[in-house]
Amino acid sequence: MAKVLLINGSPHTNGCTAAALKEMIRVFEQEGLETELIQVGKEDIRGCVSCGICEKKGKCVFDDAVNRIAPKFEEADGLVVGSPVYYGSPNGTLLSFLDRLFYSTSFSKTMKVGAAVVSCRRGGNTASFDVLNKYFTISGMPVASSTYWNQVHGFTADDVAKDLEGLQTMRNLARSMSFMIRAFADAKEKYGLPEMERGSFTSFPDGK
Repeated sequence: MAKVLLINGSPHTNGCTAAALKEMIRVFEQEGLETELIQVGKEDIRGCVSCGICEKKGKCVFDDAVNRIAPKFEEADGLVVGSPVYYGSPNGTLLSFLDRLFYSTSFSKTMKVGAAVVSCRRGGNTASFDVLNKYFTISGMPVASSTYWNQVHGFTADDVAKDLEGLQTMRNLARSMSFMIRAFADAKEKYGLPEMERGSFTSFPDGK
């Protein structure tokens, strides 16, 4: 059975971001996909220090939620990352988590389907949405889309329940993501995964 891993970057278990993700989970379950929702927003997660040890050990030197969740990411066919908007950006804890999760894991993420979801009271949503999508696009992960930007509005979860268009966007996003996961699984059976070149690395060490 295909599986979707959902990451809640909010420190609030039943807040606005959770309301958006739970709306998606209902659709995933209707579509016959397995789901797992993990909250990282209130965990103690430090940022990457660029030590390079993960290249030797195959995991991050800081043994926290990143190493615990990495195997779940490897097994998943899709990844949904949800975040509240803080000062026009995603939650700092979530960004530290994603920096280290994507950098320290060497397994292929090619054709795993990614989706970003943001919640805000009023503004900062599209900027946060853009930041989260870049983790997918640098990793060979197709980005699922919906019928509007993947966002909900509200100061509380009760407010989000009144954002009918936002919740509709979440449901449509989950349907699109379910379709993509199934379609890529079929294509992988028929054609295999696309070949990715890794030989070139532009760094200009000679200063020219």
